Amino acid sequence: QVQLVESGGGLVQAGGSLRLSCAASEGTFSTYAMGWFRQAPGKEREFVAAINWSGDSTYCADSVKGRFTISRDNAKNTVYLQMDSLKPEDTAIYYCAAEHLGSGSWWPQRYNYWGQGTQVTVSS
Repeated sequence: QVQLVESGGGLVQAGGSLRLSCAASEGTFSTYAMGWFRQAPGKEREFVAAINWSGDSTYCADSVKGRFTISRDNAKNTVYLQMDSLKPEDTAIYYCAAEHLGSGSWWPQRYNYWGQGTQVTVSS
């Protein structure tokens, strides 16, 4: 069982930045691809970004491309989401997820474990 704990959310003005972190309890963290998803009130959960086990392959949703960056530190069992140029439409609960032996998928059903989420609110 892998436990994922997100942190770093909060309230920020439009145009600002936040850095989300997701710490994993699993010692074999490097066997998991990692993803970030978000869910706004009244909307379905949507893909944000994913990264493979080694960190040398990443991709982001078109809605955040050029503004968000996903990275990981396997020595710290942590994945990050750097969010710049934030917009009010980025307001959501952000979740990290782990995909065992995966390559990083946009499809939520591919992920084995999920964190509890962290709230990000962007004011206009």
